[in-house]
Amino acid sequence: MHEHQSMTDIAISWIRSKKPVDYPIAMEKMQDVATRIRAGESEELVWLLEHPPIFTAGTSAKAEDLFNPHGYPTYDAGRGGQWTYHGPGQRIAYVMLDLAKDHGQIPARDLRAYVHALEGWLIAALETLGVKGERRSDRIGVWVVNPKDGSEAKIAALGVRVTRWVSWHGIALNVRPDVSDFEGIVPCGIKGYGVTSLEQLGIETSMDDVDNALAEAWVKVFGLGITPIPAV
Repeated sequence: MHEHQSMTDIAISWIRSKKPVDYPIAMEKMQDVATRIRAGESEELVWLLEHPPIFTAGTSAKAEDLFNPHGYPTYDAGRGGQWTYHGPGQRIAYVMLDLAKDHGQIPARDLRAYVHALEGWLIAALETLGVKGERRSDRIGVWVVNPKDGSEAKIAALGVRVTRWVSWHGIALNVRPDVSDFEGIVPCGIKGYGVTSLEQLGIETSMDDVDNALAEAWVKVFGLGITPIPAV
């Protein structure tokens, strides 16, 4: 990230973790930040990170949708949705916002608009990276279409939890993960569709490039600037 990316007087703090973060540690930090945001003791935060290989279960997850041939750790996430894989090469962005306030064109206390904005954020970032991401009305996430055969695959997942109108959890964008690890679950409970990544689409990009694209898209969608992003 570049220092000049502090763009407005109203800014969101962003941090980026250099090393993979264990899921229980991330959960504890998110809960703490969300509590402090509601108490007026913390700025809103976007946290960029990667996890070691894990599977997380949303509130609608079904036991029969978990296969886990490698025995990766599994965790109850408490967010909406079903099973999700996280691992190296996947950019996680945990978003902790006070949804009791407006954010750009996103009205206060409108969860549907917030989820739509997260999808729009990913789609705008992917456009910067040369990929056309699309929404689907019958399934959450961001999808890409193979121009050769018209098949669709998911390139990014969303999972949202809101506590006292403060959001936590967020998005997962597949940059260069081992996509075979997704075979350990039915991703998000959706059968019949594959999972893809920027690498599989032939996009050669660094995680820094992805973070810069996310930062640029954030301002477009949420109407708020970002502070310079320290690595921690």
